[in-house]
Amino acid sequence: MLIKRPRSWEIPEAEATPEAVFLNRRELVAGGLAAMAATVIAPPVTAQNADPTLDLYPAKRNAAYALDRPLTEERFAADYNNFYEFGSSKSVAVAARALKTRPWTVKIEGLVEKPFEIGVDDLIRRMSLEERLYRLRCVEAWAMAVPWTGFPMRALLDLAKPLSSARYVRFETFLDRSIAPGQRQIWYPWPYVEGLTIAEAANELAFLATGIYGKPLANQFGAPLRVVVPWKYGFKSAKSIVKIAFTEQRPKSFWEELQPAEYGFWANVNPAVPHPRWSQAEERILGTNEKRPTVIYNGYGDDVASLYKGLENERLFV
Repeated sequence: MLIKRPRSWEIPEAEATPEAVFLNRRELVAGGLAAMAATVIAPPVTAQNADPTLDLYPAKRNAAYALDRPLTEERFAADYNNFYEFGSSKSVAVAARALKTRPWTVKIEGLVEKPFEIGVDDLIRRMSLEERLYRLRCVEAWAMAVPWTGFPMRALLDLAKPLSSARYVRFETFLDRSIAPGQRQIWYPWPYVEGLTIAEAANELAFLATGIYGKPLANQFGAPLRVVVPWKYGFKSAKSIVKIAFTEQRPKSFWEELQPAEYGFWANVNPAVPHPRWSQAEERILGTNEKRPTVIYNGYGDDVASLYKGLENERLFV
C-alpha cells in the first residue's frame, strides 16, 4: 500500500483555498489596482511595467508547496528588502528603479559541457514557470511568506549540463557602480557572490524566481532573476544574477568574505544557534509583528536535512 506522507510545511488539502477563488481574488485585486492607478499621477516604474515576459504571469500555482501561515501582504514585502547594492536601508525600492533589467544576459560557465550566454527572456521562456508559496527567513530574525514564480533550479542544471567534477554552483550579481550607490562603498567585496553545493541546487525546493505576487519581479526583489532556497537564511538568495558558474572549489560568499566570524557558507536556519549578536530562537512576522518560534531548516527539514549527513564538523548554521 502506498502511504503518502504530507510535507512538513503542508496544510490539509481541505483547508487549501480553491484555485478558482484564488484566481478570482487576483482579478479583484487587479481591478482594484487599476482603479487606484487612475488617481495616481506618476505610478512607480519597476521591472514589471515593461517586462517582455509579462504574458506568462500569473503562473499556475503548484499546490504541493503550501504554507501553514497567511501570505505576507505585498505592500509590506515590497517595501522591506535587503539589497545592499542600493543601500543598507530596508526601503530600497525607489533606489532600485535605477537598475535596467532589459536587455539582460546570464552567463553559464565553469565546469559545464559547453559554456554559453543566454538572454534572460529566452531563459524564462525555455522553462515551465510555476508559483510556489514559500517561507522566507532573514538572519536578522524577521520572516515573511510569499508566492514566488519561477522554475526549479534543477531545470537550470539540466540546461547547463555540469561536468561530474562540478561540486558547487556560484552565483554572481550585477556590478554597476554608476547606478548602485552601495557598490561605491569600497569596504564591501563587490560583486555579490553566493553559492550552493550541486546537491543543494538539485533539491526539489531550490528555486530560481522570476516573479512574485503573480507578476514579474520588481527590482527590489532581485529582478530579473534571483535565487530562492527557503530552508536557508535569506542572504543566500542572490539577486539580479548575471553569472552562474560551476566549480570544484567552494565559492567564498559575500558575507563570508566580509565577516567570516558571523557568516558562513552553509547558513541553514536553526533556532538553537544564535547569531553572534542576537538570538535566532524567535522570528518577527513582517506586517503583523507577530512573534513565532523559529523552526529548524525554516520548517523544511524533512526534505533537506539529509543533505548534511556526514557534515557534522561543518559550520552548517549562520
